[in-house]
Amino acid sequence: YGVSLSFISVEARNEASTNAAKFQITNLLRQRHRILRDDDFAVRSQKDALTIVGTITGGLTLMLAAIGGISLLVGGIGIMNIMLVSVSERTEEIGLRKALGARSSDVLQQFLVESLVLSSLGGAIGTAVGLGTVALVAMVSPLPATIGISTVLVTVGLSGSIGLFFGVVPARRAAKLDPIVALRSL
Repeated sequence: YGVSLSFISVEARNEASTNAAKFQITNLLRQRHRILRDDDFAVRSQKDALTIVGTITGGLTLMLAAIGGISLLVGGIGIMNIMLVSVSERTEEIGLRKALGARSSDVLQQFLVESLVLSSLGGAIGTAVGLGTVALVAMVSPLPATIGISTVLVTVGLSGSIGLFFGVVPARRAAKLDPIVALRSL
């Protein structure tokens, strides 16, 4: 009567009695507020709050995973395009190597290794930026912010795998070059 409350904290005797306490509190408030239909209040337990936080965290994790997946796809396509340009600009070099005895598998391996190095370097730089960001967040946020070694290893391994996957097309194109055709422009 004349006093408005926005929050009341109640502690149950033990975890097992939480639901019973919520039921009793709801009934008491409904009686005191003379509510016949919809409640004008909410009774939530710590478990309810954790469920809400878990749902929000799961949604954010899913969103970040989608952004990461799209970034990997775009990065992989970028690597493939860079390697295709590299093959077209190094046609004479590839032709000369093949004319001097390099096998197609040697050329394939060379371009796959170049693609792997390029993507792994990008992955290492991205991981370093991520570690720095987590360190900054840990300094200013009360929430724990850490990255485990397994996450770092998976990240670097995944970036290398993306490089290999998207490097196959340019590497095969380089390996299939005919040395005679490649050397005509010299």
